[in-house]
Amino acid sequence: MKKIKVKKHKYSSITLIFIYAVVVLMRIENPPGNPISWDTFGYYLYLPFTFIYHDPALHDTKVMDDILRKYQPTETFYQATQLPNGNWIMKYSMGMAVLYSPAFFSGHLAAKILNYPADGFSRPYQIALVIYSILFFMLGLFYMRKVLLLFFNEGITSLLLLLLFFGTNYFTYVIFSGEIVHNYIFTMYALILWQTYMWHQKHNVKNMLWLALLIGLTTLARPSELVAILIPLLWGVEGKKSFKEKIRLFKTYSKQLVLFVLVMIAIGSLQIIYWKIYSGHFFYYSYGNPGEGFEFLWPYTLKVLFSFRKGWLIYTPMMIFALWGFYFLYKEKRDVFYSLFVFFIINLYVVSSWSCWWYAQCFGQRALVQSYAILIIPFGYFLKTLLKQNRIKQLLFGVAALFFIWLNLFQIWQLRHHVISGDRMTFAYYWKTFGKTEVPRGDKKLLLVERNISGQPDKLKNEEEYKHKILKIFDFENSSVNIKKHLTSKYAHSGKYSLKMDSTIQFSPSYKIKFKDLTKNYYAWLRVSVWVYPVHNLSETSSSLIVSFQHNGENYKYRGVNLNSPGIKNTLKYNQWNKISIDYLTPEVRRKSDNLIVYLWNQGKKDIYFDDLKIELFNKKKNETTN
Repeated sequence: MKKIKVKKHKYSSITLIFIYAVVVLMRIENPPGNPISWDTFGYYLYLPFTFIYHDPALHDTKVMDDILRKYQPTETFYQATQLPNGNWIMKYSMGMAVLYSPAFFSGHLAAKILNYPADGFSRPYQIALVIYSILFFMLGLFYMRKVLLLFFNEGITSLLLLLLFFGTNYFTYVIFSGEIVHNYIFTMYALILWQTYMWHQKHNVKNMLWLALLIGLTTLARPSELVAILIPLLWGVEGKKSFKEKIRLFKTYSKQLVLFVLVMIAIGSLQIIYWKIYSGHFFYYSYGNPGEGFEFLWPYTLKVLFSFRKGWLIYTPMMIFALWGFYFLYKEKRDVFYSLFVFFIINLYVVSSWSCWWYAQCFGQRALVQSYAILIIPFGYFLKTLLKQNRIKQLLFGVAALFFIWLNLFQIWQLRHHVISGDRMTFAYYWKTFGKTEVPRGDKKLLLVERNISGQPDKLKNEEEYKHKILKIFDFENSSVNIKKHLTSKYAHSGKYSLKMDSTIQFSPSYKIKFKDLTKNYYAWLRVSVWVYPVHNLSETSSSLIVSFQHNGENYKYRGVNLNSPGIKNTLKYNQWNKISIDYLTPEVRRKSDNLIVYLWNQGKKDIYFDDLKIELFNKKKNETTN
């Protein structure tokens, strides 16, 4: 590969300083309440529970309860899963904890000096993480500039930095969510690009070690980022001949390649050792929710790109020019094209294969933000070609770019002021609020249904807007042979019989139906009720009414009413019939073939009686789509 000369001028340096100043001033003006929260809280947990509490398995639940109560970093503790052996396993891998560690140790020292609680979460830790995240961003943009100057002049480099920062959702993940993973991984990709170039220039063992460390840590932070290995692997390949030359190059430096693999294995082994110690398995799938996972055979690529809910090119249209630029990159710099284009295609495929393709509450497609470090290069070739075109084309681009910058910044403002939603947008609502500074009266009804993320019970409201249907009533008058012996005429709410549950029967007959047979809409409401007749102390007759969805036989959005819970048992009257009920909003189903299941679960040994288990369906009168 021909060496590219780096041109040293001042324009891009001034641009870099300007962007740094904007970030610092805006972060001062918009201080986060608690940056160690939500997903960041999950990535960070390894540090305090390893170095302060010496309890990576979270055995002492009182410590976690105190942290959750004092700092309120999350509404539900989804960041770890408890195993049958009593250990808790962190949901996220530990790479981000490694990257956060300088901030953690600085915050720990500051907390002791300033007499704050040295508990891993107090204000010094929070401030240290914010400052460190800004510095990490600065490092990334510094190296991004160095990479761009390998390909472009000062003017194009400066323009690219401005368009990247102000014209994409990278802006919000630096200024308002700088502690989240995407800001960090962007920096890692900028460093990977630089070290890839340096190794192909010098074939130095130092650069190979840096590549191994960077790719290893990036993968340890988010395993799907293993696609980063494609960048150095295909760098310089532009056809069959160069591919053979690349193989010969790797053979020539085979010792370095072995070293690269060993470093990658060593970094990955940190997670494997953690899993083995605390789960008993070398490999453990820590995303315990069966409702989430990769759907490699059914990727959501079109939705990821174009959906008004969270379409990448809808909310970050500036990147259309980056995609367009791949054509010009292919024509002018084919030895770099394949490395970057193959990375983009496979990364897009992986990102859009995740079942929660909208990636929860956020602006635009946050899972693609880190790849902007790659996409900015074809964007540059688009600009380079454009500058050779006539003034009319340049003017049209200028107008479009300014509009996209305004749209990006304004929609970020709209999100922060609750004019648009981070996960409930629809085509109709998007256009109703386009360019608006407040929501027109009544238009919030155009949003997707509001889902409860607090763990509190669902509650159906405005029943008149729904069509009602009784799906099933188990009256236990004519039941199958396998439960016939559990039917009794001793008590009955209606008819002659009820279901008697005791130590000889754990589960009642269940009701199952596929989501696609339940509704043509993207959601439905259910109301499940049953009449219960308790005759013994409820602590001896512990039973629950269960509603859940199942993917491949595993439960998600599992909800239950436990008769022995304080809120229920204090309202039930003995030796008479009591009605218990649960409202249930169907989840964002992983597949439309997933099953709803409803049943009674008995864990007690004494007699308890049930009758008239009823499942009711509420479908919106007007079908809605997720766009």
